[in-house]
Amino acid sequence: MSSVLVNLDELCVIEPNFVGEWTVTPNDARFGEQWAMNNTGQSPPGGTPDADIDAVEGWDLSTGSASVVAAVMDSGVFLGHPDLAANIWVNPGEIAGDGLDNDGNGRVDDVNGFDFFDNDNNPDDPLGHGTHVAGDIGAVGNNSIGVAGVAWTTDLMALKIGNAAAPNAAAMTAAINYVIDMRLNRGVNVRVMNASVGFGAFSQVQLDAINAADAAGILLVAAAGNSDVNIDTNPSYPASYDAPNIIAVAAP
Repeated sequence: MSSVLVNLDELCVIEPNFVGEWTVTPNDARFGEQWAMNNTGQSPPGGTPDADIDAVEGWDLSTGSASVVAAVMDSGVFLGHPDLAANIWVNPGEIAGDGLDNDGNGRVDDVNGFDFFDNDNNPDDPLGHGTHVAGDIGAVGNNSIGVAGVAWTTDLMALKIGNAAAPNAAAMTAAINYVIDMRLNRGVNVRVMNASVGFGAFSQVQLDAINAADAAGILLVAAAGNSDVNIDTNPSYPASYDAPNIIAVAAP
C-alpha cells in the first residue's frame, strides 16, 4: 500500500492507494463454456451474467489440495482421461496388480476405488456420467486442455454404483460404508462424497450409513434431481434424507 499525493488546493479526499491482485482465471480450452463456473451471459445457454457459483472468485482463495479426497459415487470414472488422470486417487495401502488385499479392507487391488455394482476393482465408466461429474469436481485446472474442475487439484476416489442403465441403491450404501472405513481406519482424508443420483424410495439402511458418515466428518453432496419438483413433498433420495451432512444441489 502506498500514499496518494495530491495538490492541497484541489484536495477532496485522502485515501490509501491499495494494491490489488489479478483474478485467477484458468486457461483451459473449454472454460468459456462453463457458465455454471463463470456466467458472462455466454451462448449457449444465454443465461444471466453472474448466475453461477462464483468459482473464479473462489479460486482467488484456493484452487484445491491433493491432501483432500473426494469420493465420486456414480457410473464410474474414466481413469485415463487426460483432464482427470493426474487427480485420480491412489490407495496408499494397496500394491497394484498383486492380487492381494494389502490394506485388509476386504477389497482386492482397490487401487483407485471400487466397483460396488459388479463387485470388482475396476470402477471404469461405461456411461460417461460419472466422468462428467468427476470433471466438474476435479478436472485439472489451468492445463490448457478441456475444462476446469471446482478443485484444480484434489484426489478423486472412483466408486461405481451402477451400470449404463441405472444406479443401484445397495451399491451406493456399500460405497458410503467403504468411504467411512477408509477415513476412520485406513488414514485416507476423504472429506466429501458426491452422489448425482436419485432414488424414489426411502432406505433406512442408507440413511444409517449417511448418518455414520456424518459422525465421521464426511459431507454428502447430492443432486436434487431433474424433475423440477419440490423434493420435500416429492422425495428424491439421498437429497431428501433428513441428515445434517447432506448438501442438496439444484440446477437453475
